[in-house]
Amino acid sequence: MPTITIQQGPRTVELKRELVKNVTNAFVDTLGVPADSVQIWIQETTPDSWGQGGRLTADK
Repeated sequence: MPTITIQQGPRTVELKRELVKNVTNAFVDTLGVPADSVQIWIQETTPDSWGQGGRLTADK
C-alpha cells in the first residue's frame, strides 16, 4: 500500500482534489497497484512557516 506525503503551501480544495487524482493515477499506472491502496497525505504550510534561499517564502 503506497503512502505518499506531499508538503506544499495552501491550495484550494479543487487543486488538491486534482492533485490527489493525478498522483494516484501515476502510482496505478507505474506500479500497477489498485487505486484504493494509494494513500496521500497533504501537509500544508503557510508561507510564513517555511523558507528557501535564506528567506521566508512570505518575504518573497
